[in-house]
Amino acid sequence: MKQSVYILTAEPRSGKTVVVLGMMDALYRQARRVGFFRPVIRAGVRDTSIDLIAGRYGLPFPYEEMYGCTYKTAWELITADKDDELVKLVLEKYKAIEAQCDLIVCSGSDFTGVAAALEFEVNADLANNLGCLVLPVAKGHGRSVREVVGAVQGIVEGLEEKKCDLLGVVVNRVAPQIVDEVATRLRETMPKDLTAYVLPELTILGKPTVGEIARALHAEIISGGEETLNREVTSYRVAAMELPHFLDYLQEGMLVITPGDRSDIILGTLLADASSTYYRVGGLLLTGNFKPAPSVQRLIDGLRKSPVPILTVATDTFTTAIKVSSLEGTLVPENTRKIAAALGIMEARVNFSELQKRLATSRPTRVTPLMFEYDLVQRAKRDRRHIVLPEGAEERILRAAEILLLREVVELTLLGNPEEIRRTIGDLGLRLERASVIDPLRSERREFYAQTYYELRKHKGISEQMAFDVVSDVSYFGTMMVHHGEADGMVSGSIHTTQHTIRPAFEIIKTRPGCSIVSSVFFMCLADRVLVFGDCAVNPDPHAEELADIAISSAETALMFGVEPRVAMLSYSTGASGKGAEVDKVREATQIAKGLRPDLKIEGPLQYDAAVDETVARLKAPGSDVAGHATVFIFPDLNTGNNTYKAVQRSANAVAVGPVLQGLNKPVNDLSRGCTVTDIVNTVAITAIQAQEAKR
Repeated sequence: MKQSVYILTAEPRSGKTVVVLGMMDALYRQARRVGFFRPVIRAGVRDTSIDLIAGRYGLPFPYEEMYGCTYKTAWELITADKDDELVKLVLEKYKAIEAQCDLIVCSGSDFTGVAAALEFEVNADLANNLGCLVLPVAKGHGRSVREVVGAVQGIVEGLEEKKCDLLGVVVNRVAPQIVDEVATRLRETMPKDLTAYVLPELTILGKPTVGEIARALHAEIISGGEETLNREVTSYRVAAMELPHFLDYLQEGMLVITPGDRSDIILGTLLADASSTYYRVGGLLLTGNFKPAPSVQRLIDGLRKSPVPILTVATDTFTTAIKVSSLEGTLVPENTRKIAAALGIMEARVNFSELQKRLATSRPTRVTPLMFEYDLVQRAKRDRRHIVLPEGAEERILRAAEILLLREVVELTLLGNPEEIRRTIGDLGLRLERASVIDPLRSERREFYAQTYYELRKHKGISEQMAFDVVSDVSYFGTMMVHHGEADGMVSGSIHTTQHTIRPAFEIIKTRPGCSIVSSVFFMCLADRVLVFGDCAVNPDPHAEELADIAISSAETALMFGVEPRVAMLSYSTGASGKGAEVDKVREATQIAKGLRPDLKIEGPLQYDAAVDETVARLKAPGSDVAGHATVFIFPDLNTGNNTYKAVQRSANAVAVGPVLQGLNKPVNDLSRGCTVTDIVNTVAITAIQAQEAKR
């Protein structure tokens, strides 16, 4: 997995962009291909962070590819209880950038949307699903030492609760006089493996420039060049009184807000700025859609060297002042002074060498259900295979087929009555022009398949007429397509029994060399990892040799799908503590499996708690490479396996993908009759990947 960092905060105005810029700069200097991505941005305006980072570092990606979606889209999906759809949308676009980079810097949302109350949780979930290390930014502005430490602890606890992998913590905008005390307190209270970096507040970064105010208020610039627009506005004041009284209130860098018809204030401010006895102002903001009188404008035009920028807006003075008061400084590509200040404070206060070392060594092991499902589809797409679906008229099958074809995951053949299939497609309003449709009853291949089946099964008393009748069944016909290489795999079972789906495979495709038994696994997708459970669907009571074969096949399947196999042979006792036929079977199966595959990490017998829990493992199986870290769980019989996978699925809210059949010469997979459209898509993708591996 490529390494990336997700920079997020828990509230607005934390100075997150300063941290993003600093991290991007440090990583970019390592001459690595560093990308930038924003999961959620505001609609209708250009995202300043994307423009800043893309422009400064010459990133080759189009603007539209560097963000996931807008706040509007995110909010619509969240309120419709479609959080997974939001994650899938963001993940799809993120992966496109990731494929072209060594590392990605992600900048979380800005807490400016209508879903601000949910943003922290949404950002944490997105970071997990993108597989990123998290670098949270806490805000210190306006807070005491105790309040800053409390805010940091709250963020860290919230992220740990979401099981995020933390890279470190940055505390920004802390009052300069308490920076050292905050750093000391955090060293005392933070976990030892987590470093907090404390940045003092810099006035230059917190204050908006005249140009930023102009953009935020959609102001017209009637005087002032690019250099004057980069002036920081240190304060603002509404000029409502007469000029002699107002002059006493002028301050260095002040933005003067006044109606556009107040020629006295306009001219007085310009003169004060030029005078050595008054302060230099930040700029003039004229309200009410009034512009200076022509004679006054002619005078202004004559002051060619006047550095005072003049803006005009349509809103009234009160409304304008309220808008200005809500603005804070941002980092924009044009303001090199702010960028230099931001990089300077990051370089002075953050140990980038330490962070880069952690980035290189701290690889998140998390695999969320959506990450696993996404990877399945992407792997299947790389080398498209042809899958046959015998239940061609079933609604869920057709809906899944449309998704698979639209995403170009596989090529498909649907079996069944063509008129019925096309009528159902029309009723559902689906687009399935690219799917082939075959009626086994009328197919020209029926005679050929019947002859094949007769040759394979005549020793069982099958006649040619019986064979001709048998292959008209959709499961047998589809299996024959796979057997003859006219399809690469088959998926069925949404309306048929497991026996109806897999029996033809036993008779026709048969087991691969070196494997004595066909078995199954479920991929159990928990919140932060994927486990492999076998056998939970096929074999009621395998003997020791069969159990050893199931363990080896399950380890190979796990490895095929990116799960490092650490195999736990499960029983009601651990090690040598238990006696009885059942535990002896598991013990014998473990020895057989180890003898056949000494390269695999296989331990048994192990109880489930010793297999998954490090603390229990240290007590019951000290020194084991598998106990406490198992990823593949082999159950002693179908009763135990089936009940356990369903208990984990329901109790832990896990996504169970499967059953995935293993041990066959060519891939055939069974669906649950309660399967969803997503289950079908995943199973077809798994079947395609199995076909890719079989081809290799």
